[in-house]
Amino acid sequence: MIESILVATDGSDDASAAEQTAMGLASRLGARLSAVSVIDQRVLRAPPGGGLALPGFPEAEVTAYYRARADAVARRFSERARGEGLEAQCEVVQGLPDDRIVEKVQGADLLLIGRSGMQSGLRGDLFGASLDSILRKTTKPTILVPAGAPLTGPLVLGFDGSPGSRIAARIAVALANGLNEAVHVFVDSKDKGRAVARFDEVRQLVGGLSVPVRETSSTLGRPDVKIVDTAKEFRASLIVMGAYGRNRITDYFLGSNAASVARTSPVSVLLAR
Repeated sequence: MIESILVATDGSDDASAAEQTAMGLASRLGARLSAVSVIDQRVLRAPPGGGLALPGFPEAEVTAYYRARADAVARRFSERARGEGLEAQCEVVQGLPDDRIVEKVQGADLLLIGRSGMQSGLRGDLFGASLDSILRKTTKPTILVPAGAPLTGPLVLGFDGSPGSRIAARIAVALANGLNEAVHVFVDSKDKGRAVARFDEVRQLVGGLSVPVRETSSTLGRPDVKIVDTAKEFRASLIVMGAYGRNRITDYFLGSNAASVARTSPVSVLLAR
């Protein structure tokens, strides 16, 4: 059951898309909504001078600017929420964005964040340093929202029999029932025997659905590409899948299929763990 939603926002276009999606979910699910905007403490410090003759770093002015910007983001969020008939506030905090967001989402059931947001100025291998770190550290289901993502439509559940995909199936049931949206279950069927077993298992997991369920499989192509293609074909609003697949090696990286889907999908992606 999703009773509370937190959205991380930084004023970027991607964060705006995440706000819009979070408000839509909160309204349709009857969930509490809140937001957090983090003033990245790294931008408030003087960069290394390297022995150069430089004027003093205007720390007070820089801090005042970023505080004013974060306050403006918070005000805009609250006004936008009221326009959607929701009472929701945005808290402004200071620190490392990944740590503060992971800390704040402990009090919520679901986190939403723009896929290419988090304006830390630091880039990682997947989405950006701060977002990568959030995905590694949080234990909460997280929805990555790309700009222009559809707000309504069926759900696609990617199921591979891993523990994460079982959690994803339970979340998909709660969301689909709450949103009254159909579910398309995708199973990679290159191994026929394994595909049959996975469909048998997922049928039991989604047995509590009160909405239509359609089963989809593919013997061709990469599973990550086929999941995204399935979402496009059925005009889905959300792909739900485990953050790690059956070949999970370490807690420090997303599974390869999950990473590829989350990075390339034009549809929002919920990563469950």
